[in-house]
Amino acid sequence: MTRPTPMARPAPMAEPVPTTPPASTTPPASMTPFAALHHRPGRPLLLLNAWDHASAAALAAAGHPAIGTTSLGVAAAAGLPDGAAATRAETVRLARRLGRDRFLLSVDVESGFSDDPAEVAALAVELAEAGAVGINLEDGRPDGTLAPSAVHAAKVAAVKAAVPELFLNARTDAYWCGADGPEPETLRRLDAYQRAGADGVFVPGLGDPAVIARLVGRLSVPLNILWTPTGPGLAELAGLGVARVSLGSLLYRSALAAAVATAAAVASGGPVAPVPGYAEVQALSGS
Repeated sequence: MTRPTPMARPAPMAEPVPTTPPASTTPPASMTPFAALHHRPGRPLLLLNAWDHASAAALAAAGHPAIGTTSLGVAAAAGLPDGAAATRAETVRLARRLGRDRFLLSVDVESGFSDDPAEVAALAVELAEAGAVGINLEDGRPDGTLAPSAVHAAKVAAVKAAVPELFLNARTDAYWCGADGPEPETLRRLDAYQRAGADGVFVPGLGDPAVIARLVGRLSVPLNILWTPTGPGLAELAGLGVARVSLGSLLYRSALAAAVATAAAVASGGPVAPVPGYAEVQALSGS
């Protein structure tokens, strides 16, 4: 789920938070190929997010080894709301199609479409069987509040018990949901999620370099940050120790903007930007 709310400036840390040893820079030999992409110091995984087969295939053809899905794109394309547990069927259907392709697939499952850890674990098993190698699981709720951290941690633990090899990226929306003292609350939640077994953690809405650096130093798992036009660039995030940079719904929203702009250009007689040809797009169906 992507919320287009302004990025809040974090308050100074006002209370003690649990700490854990910094992550090792050397991935274990048994690590999956997708997990290994999160353990390359100075080279964060740029995870691009697709909303259908053609967008995923085009991004993979451009040389990106791993593709994620965007829950907003999947929901909007189906005429359904994002973040409201309304797109379980569409999400699974897309995963079954994309899981047959050659790239590494991570699926955005919102909050798991349920507050029952067993149901979320069953979904994770279904997605892994479809070919997904990772999922993104968030603690934000449709009403703009945060789920209790214990509830989200229980989902994380259930998924990892059911599908240990699936890379689980546990997301907290503390910066998007207006948590009081977002940095301490974020650290408290991330600590709970990594203790529950999360392979990585995600903090969308966070763009302050100093806070990002503090998180990297305290976490024992890779940190994922959402790229935004007003936040740090990829090179700066890499220097801060961020292991994964996601684009969320940016590409889907960009595609919508390009479609409207192209229609306007045709209507006004203006120039139209180059686009892929029919045969090029048709060829994506076999990738």
